[in-house]
Amino acid sequence: MQVAIYNTKGEKTSKKVKLNDEIFAIEPNDHAIYLDVKQYLANQRQGTSKSKQRNEISGSTRKLHKQKGTGGSRKGSIKNPLFRGGGTIFGPQPRDYSFKLNKKVKQLARKSSLTYKAKEDGIVVLENFSMETPKTKEFVTILKNLEVGNRKSLVVVPEVKSGLYLSARNIPNTKLVFAEDLNTYDIMNSHKIIVLEGAVEKIENLFN
Repeated sequence: MQVAIYNTKGEKTSKKVKLNDEIFAIEPNDHAIYLDVKQYLANQRQGTSKSKQRNEISGSTRKLHKQKGTGGSRKGSIKNPLFRGGGTIFGPQPRDYSFKLNKKVKQLARKSSLTYKAKEDGIVVLENFSMETPKTKEFVTILKNLEVGNRKSLVVVPEVKSGLYLSARNIPNTKLVFAEDLNTYDIMNSHKIIVLEGAVEKIENLFN
């Protein structure tokens, strides 16, 4: 599959780049996409919610009144969960939500998501450019030239470039990632994927 390369003014250049069909034109696997997105979201969860159980509450363990003859319920101590300030019954405890996913399934999911975007004309290849100093307004202009608008966009760069990163980080609905950090969730969660020319080869090397 060959696609045109655009410049920062949003115009097609005379150059074209060939996208590897083994990455951008496979038979998509929806279940692999589901699993990879599920793992990504699970890994974002901190799992630090915690409530105190009965044995963790500070308070006397003295029996409040005798067992029988009061006409009331039996109460073991002031730490009883039925009292205000008592322990919590079956409350949340710290846990790890992450789970293992095979590398081949992840690769298949990312290829499948890139295939969907390629079919929808959701991938734009942009010629390499850099910013020595952060210029958010200039970056916004480039996005407008590429007709991204206010929709979610994912900008994929080949390497760490602080000027580009700092220019893009405060723009709403725009996320900049490095080629090696590309993941299924970000791909599927974006309307347009803007790939710098130098990042195409890196993606193909990573996903092959």
